[in-house]
Amino acid sequence: MKVEARIFDIVAGFAFVVAAVYGFMTHYMSGYGTEPIGVVALILTGGLALLAGSYLRFVSRRIEARPEDREDAEISDGAGELGFFSPGSYWPVGLAASAALGGLALAFFHVWLLIIAIVALLITIGGLVFEYHTGPSHH
Repeated sequence: MKVEARIFDIVAGFAFVVAAVYGFMTHYMSGYGTEPIGVVALILTGGLALLAGSYLRFVSRRIEARPEDREDAEISDGAGELGFFSPGSYWPVGLAASAALGGLALAFFHVWLLIIAIVALLITIGGLVFEYHTGPSHH
């Protein structure tokens, strides 16, 4: 995860540098002073990237090094099973539809539709999370 943390750190540094350059350029070239919305947006972008990078760096210290994180790793070190991925789940489609319904309810501010969308979101999230849950095994 050190590679991913480094990528987010680079993005954070870039956003902070661009925020400083943007603030300087708008202050001296626009004639109206510094444009605050763009500067704040770029600073918040850098902060969010720094937050994600810090989390990944924190997690990388607690887990064993992956092949991507080691300099001496071979290609064959990354071979094998990566995990279980559902081959044909329809729950993500329902999740996207209920999220779209929630967005539509917020756009038109229909509270009754928002309640329906929240219930649909909870049902589809539960379905996605517990899709392969078989319950406790009885021996």
